[in-house]
Amino acid sequence: MKKILLVIIGLGLIVTSFGQSEAKKRSSFGIHFFLNDFRTASNLRSNGLSSVLKSKEWHKTQYMTAGMAVSYLQGLNDNLDFVGTLSGSFIKYPVPGKVVMTNPSLLLEGAATVNLKLLTDKYWVSPFLTAGVGGSKYRGYYGAFIPVGVGMQVNLFDETFLLLNSQYRIPITENAAYHFYHSIGVAANIAKKKEPKPVEVPIPVVEPPKDRDGDGVLDADDKCPDVAGLASLQGCPDRDGDGITDADDKCPDVAGIARYQGCPIPDTDKDGINDELDKCPTVPGIARYQGCPIPDTDGDGVNDEEDKCINEKGPASNFGCPVISEEIIKKVNRAAQNIFFSTGSSKLLAKSFPKLNEVVTILKENPTYKVNIDGHTDNTGKADKNQTLSEARAASVKAYLVSKAVDEGRLTSSGFGQDKPIADNKTAAGRAKNRRVEMNLRNY
Repeated sequence: MKKILLVIIGLGLIVTSFGQSEAKKRSSFGIHFFLNDFRTASNLRSNGLSSVLKSKEWHKTQYMTAGMAVSYLQGLNDNLDFVGTLSGSFIKYPVPGKVVMTNPSLLLEGAATVNLKLLTDKYWVSPFLTAGVGGSKYRGYYGAFIPVGVGMQVNLFDETFLLLNSQYRIPITENAAYHFYHSIGVAANIAKKKEPKPVEVPIPVVEPPKDRDGDGVLDADDKCPDVAGLASLQGCPDRDGDGITDADDKCPDVAGIARYQGCPIPDTDKDGINDELDKCPTVPGIARYQGCPIPDTDGDGVNDEEDKCINEKGPASNFGCPVISEEIIKKVNRAAQNIFFSTGSSKLLAKSFPKLNEVVTILKENPTYKVNIDGHTDNTGKADKNQTLSEARAASVKAYLVSKAVDEGRLTSSGFGQDKPIADNKTAAGRAKNRRVEMNLRNY
């Protein structure tokens, strides 16, 4: 036990030497309720710790005697507190070697301890170790003891603390007895913080500064002391509010910018885009072309926004693209009229290939041309199956052209089922005309 005490005292000395004073406890007064437990201490000495834990007598309050205590606390540094405690309880004190009294008497105990806190008072909860010296008086018997233990400090509010402490009190004289001392209490600050005294500074008498034009800018700082102006312009006026003084503003009644000497940025071509942003400042244009007119790259009179062939000339009626000759259109239409499939199938018949090969030749000779391939059926059978069949037949034609090295991106295929007849489905001839594939040639 002496070794434990020396370790605690050593830690206290280290903390005292190196501690700061950021959270040093001020003088505080505390009041505590406690329980003295002589039986557990006696069992501990005679039977050992394992026996006490097994019997569970260490926590039975019927073997403990209640009492009240007062304490004085003073911080030695941030982590070390001095605590002086005076406690009293009415008990049958087991004075060693003496007959236990029949009637309870007052046991007075005083202890001077130090609490070594693991955290400072700035923290809400701080565990601590405690150790010190103490003395007792019971009737005519005086004794001394060493209290060692552990505790917990809870910072409630405004330097008011809840203190939980459990000590093992070791006698060092023959009239003192081993016992446990368990306490709970509250301690509050009783010392006021020292406030620094205010320093009185004499106020010198100063002559008020002058402001002739009354604009709030003193004459010493006013570049226009006889004309009311703005503080931001060192007391000079600015009628148009553009941040340029009237004296330096070539357009004093119209807001402008400094690099044009107070005048607005010019717009020479009056297209609403100022010359600084206008790439064509002398020709009216539009904002998305930075002030320039909409371009016409191929010069065919159809501007690029409406021209689907911006690098080839063509009329507006054909979206600015060259017109495909009637002869080529007729060849493509004839090829479409000579596309044949197996009955009820999307499989191309071989007699379709010669005319489709002519379409392949046209597309290769004219790399800008594109083809829409549309499949149609008559109204025989169910509409949903006719729709699927028309899509499959158009896709078969497209696949054939792609197999002949035509770029797939130039081809589209769609199916319309029986929805777009060109003849009467009531006759066999009409139904034959409705079963067809159309190829529409375009160059945009």
